[in-house]
Amino acid sequence: MRPTIEENPRLRPVTAADRVWTGVTTTGDGRVFVSFPSADGPGIQVGEVVSDGRILPYPDAAWNEVRDDLDPEGAFVHVNGLRIGPDGNLWIVDAGSPGVGLPVVPGGPRLIVVEPESATVLRSYDLGPALRPNSYVDDVRFNGRMGYLTDAGAPGLIVLDLATGACRRVLDGHASTVARRPLRADGEMIRDAHGRELRIHADQLEVSPDGRYLYYQPASGPLHRIETRCLDDPEIPPEIVAQQVEPWVDTPTTGGTAIDAAGVIYLSDVDRRRILAIDLDRRIETLVADPRLVWGDALWLDGTGQLWIPAAQLNRTPGLSGGTSNVDYPVWIYRMPVDAVPPANDHA
Repeated sequence: MRPTIEENPRLRPVTAADRVWTGVTTTGDGRVFVSFPSADGPGIQVGEVVSDGRILPYPDAAWNEVRDDLDPEGAFVHVNGLRIGPDGNLWIVDAGSPGVGLPVVPGGPRLIVVEPESATVLRSYDLGPALRPNSYVDDVRFNGRMGYLTDAGAPGLIVLDLATGACRRVLDGHASTVARRPLRADGEMIRDAHGRELRIHADQLEVSPDGRYLYYQPASGPLHRIETRCLDDPEIPPEIVAQQVEPWVDTPTTGGTAIDAAGVIYLSDVDRRRILAIDLDRRIETLVADPRLVWGDALWLDGTGQLWIPAAQLNRTPGLSGGTSNVDYPVWIYRMPVDAVPPANDHA
């Protein structure tokens, strides 16, 4: 029997919602944007949390329209994540599929760029050329003119040239991108809506502050890394790229990660309701363990040294709990001080 953990006063509640959210990101002037994966029903997918706690559809209601036909024209299909980029814009990952293991909607998988001040959509990158029929685009990180995305449905990584929009797959089906062990949360194996064991392939990723390495893993771990030069050069044969993958740390089932300017990786352990820190020597430290951290998801480190943690409760939603819902509403976002700031190549 696991020991009982107590609430930690360093972990402060920030805001709550009556739906499951998995993503949070902030601007330098304090605006807060959130994303909802529709894990507990349809509704808005991207919103801004305003001063009175209300969540307004962003960039507008039309983009958040619920469409039975999943038509991607001017609307989200299935947002899986969002973040302010190094350019200060809001980057939104539309998986383009209604769920892991479900077919991709033509034209749906996109990386959408919004200018926060005007709520203007500046660009939409079509990720379709780099995908498989069962792809599920998961998350994004940046490295100069390059963007990297994970494919949690058809295991692999996507390399996107942000200048030209060209994208391609790397490490397609490589062992480091394939989920080879069960997902676990709160001591139990995760099962899909039909009661089958659920596997989520390439999921979390981070770029080192100097841009040299990409760290990545399936949701159930372990963490690997590879030099970004091997990913950026399309002339390097796939078999040579595969040889450059380096095992890094044996990580637990993870909801989300972040990285700081010193290269420390923050990682949520959803099986033990903890946030871990992994330093450059691969030492692992428990930053906080708290009973409120039910499936800590996409972590966000802001410029004031606060680590934001959505306690998403994904393992209590029907798609990850055998078809039943046990979500304890409201769903909270917390934050805690970590005395660190993000690297410049990660976000503004």
